[in-house]
Amino acid sequence: MAKKLQRKVAPRPAATAPQSAPAKSPRGSLFASRRVSRRGLAEFTSQLAVLLQAGIPITKALRILEGQIPQGMLKRTIADVLEDVEGGTALSEAFGKHGTVFDELYTSMVRAGEAGGVQEEILGRLAAFMEKAEDVRSKVKGALAYPIAVVSVAVLVLVLVFIFVIPRFKQIFASQAGGIDKLPGATQVLIAVGEHLQAWWWAWALGVIGVFAAHRALLKNVPAYRRAWDRLLLRLPIFGRLTSKVLVARFTRTFGTLIQSGVPHLRALEIVQSSAGNVHMVAAVGAIHASIREGAGIAVPMGHSGMFDDIIVNMVDVGEQTGELDRMLTRIADRYEMEVDRTIQVTLRAVESLLIVVLAVFVGFIVYSLLAPLLKLMQEMS
Repeated sequence: MAKKLQRKVAPRPAATAPQSAPAKSPRGSLFASRRVSRRGLAEFTSQLAVLLQAGIPITKALRILEGQIPQGMLKRTIADVLEDVEGGTALSEAFGKHGTVFDELYTSMVRAGEAGGVQEEILGRLAAFMEKAEDVRSKVKGALAYPIAVVSVAVLVLVLVFIFVIPRFKQIFASQAGGIDKLPGATQVLIAVGEHLQAWWWAWALGVIGVFAAHRALLKNVPAYRRAWDRLLLRLPIFGRLTSKVLVARFTRTFGTLIQSGVPHLRALEIVQSSAGNVHMVAAVGAIHASIREGAGIAVPMGHSGMFDDIIVNMVDVGEQTGELDRMLTRIADRYEMEVDRTIQVTLRAVESLLIVVLAVFVGFIVYSLLAPLLKLMQEMS
């Protein structure tokens, strides 16, 4: 059945590489969504695999899915893909015309499935890979979102206190406590900070925006700055281990899935390198690629890169020697994805404790600075 289906999918003997295919703009309204969510693409891939496994021809399967997908870029893209496939284009080539939706990993795995006559199996494997990757990404985003939200709210509240509350206390202290100069040092510092923020809040806002914009520009245009930043992310006291585990899990999952699907090792490493997410991991993958191209193994350059623990290097070495590298990489990915979950929980607890301490110090300082002169004033009045 798979071979019969494959002849329907790819009547041409060979498919053109996706990067050589001309880009094609999906049809649709100017105001419709121009983004495809990773989760939505994973669901489409999973449903397409199920339909093909049920023996439904590829054109009919695409037509069914195109009809049930809500309006948006994915619906328009699938309509274009269906039109190309009905015209005799291979599915991988049709996907390759829409590089903003289907990346190199996606089209390479589909092409490997076409070549091996196991397209529905590869699509199922691809859907599982995308769902796992999205789960890890969502967990990491959730771990980062909580402390960022807490810090943002705390900073906003403190700024409002300094701008609107402190000036009122200043008026009370100036008229009742004998002047600002006679206040405790902490209270004078608090009032000075409030006056500064009240006068220069716009400069601080522009400064924060400018620093953020400069950071983005430097990351994009200055390789040395990008290397330093990525190295810093790996060495941060709390988030460094999490970043490292996420990078290793992504590398092993992607590389293992690609070679398990029949993508050649060198091509698989090129795809992994383009989605590594960290310049130091990019360099490590480049060294592995060069080693394989020269006829050597994978384990040695992995060990020299500093990005992989010894146990990973040893497991990869065993996988190479036994001819089960893809399975070994999948096992490593499973293990590290579980470690990512545990690391996220530990990181959240550490961040919560740190935030509580920091906020307690700030709030305590403000309360003391405001109450100390008031208590002194009450004692003098009594």
